[in-house]
Amino acid sequence: MNKFEDMQAFIRIVDAGSITKAASQLNIAKSAMSKRLSTLESRLGIVLLNRTTRSQMLTDNGQVYYSECKRIIDDVNDVEAALKNRQAALSGSIKIAVPLSFGLTHLAPALNKFNKLNPNINFEIDFNDRKVSIINEGYDLAIRAGQLQDSNYMAKKISYDKTVLVASQNYLDIHGTPKKVKDLLSNHVKLHYRNTSGTYHFSNKSKKTTQINLPSVLISNNGDYLCQTAAEGMGIISSPYFICYQYIQKKNLYQYYKSFIYKTP
Repeated sequence: MNKFEDMQAFIRIVDAGSITKAASQLNIAKSAMSKRLSTLESRLGIVLLNRTTRSQMLTDNGQVYYSECKRIIDDVNDVEAALKNRQAALSGSIKIAVPLSFGLTHLAPALNKFNKLNPNINFEIDFNDRKVSIINEGYDLAIRAGQLQDSNYMAKKISYDKTVLVASQNYLDIHGTPKKVKDLLSNHVKLHYRNTSGTYHFSNKSKKTTQINLPSVLISNNGDYLCQTAAEGMGIISSPYFICYQYIQKKNLYQYYKSFIYKTP
C-alpha cells in the first residue's frame, strides 16, 4: 500500500469511529484494516490511535496526522476537480476558413452563439472564397461547398445545398422566358462567378444531358453581389441556393426552368 492509500485508510478509520466499521465500509476484513493501521504506525514510529476493544481515541500526534492527511486529500481532490473542469470548459484558438457569403449569412450567427457559451475559445476566421491550404496556412478546419479534392483530408458533411438557375421577372419580361434548353441560346446572357465553370448542364427525364454556355455580361468573385445584380435584371445567374434563397423567397428572383432539370457540373 502506498502512502496516499495509508492516509485514506487512516481517515476512514477515524471518520468511521472504529476499525470494524471502517473495514465494513471498505468491504475488507477487520484484521486487514487493523494491520494497515499497525503498519502505518510502525512506519511513522508513533502511536496514532489509543484503542481498546470498545473505543478508540486520537493521540496528539494522531490528531495532527489526521488534520494534515485531510488537507492533503482535499488538495488532491481540488486539483483533480479543477483539471476535470478545465477539460470540460473548452478553451484555445481555432483558425477557420469559410466561404464569404455562407460564413456571414449562416455560420456567423452560430459561431457567435457558440462563443457566448464557450468564452475561452478564440476564433480566427478567414471569410474568403479561395481554396486555402489547410496544412500549409495553419488552419484547423475549412468549410467548403463541393467535392473534396485532396484525399488526405478528412471531411464531414454538415449540410446539403443545391445550385439553382435564376433570373428576375424584369429580365424575363425583356429577354423572354425559355421553355426549352435551346431557348437560352436566343438573347440570354449570364452573370458569371469567377473560377467556376461557365457551362450550364441540363438533363431531361430520360437523363440525356445538354450543355449550354451563354455569353457573360459580368464576372465577379462574390455571390451576393451577383444575386443582387441578377435581381436588378442584368442576367441569368447560377447560384448556390444558400446565397440566393432570400431573393427567391421575396420573389426578386425566380427559378423558372420547369420542363428540364438544371444540374451542378
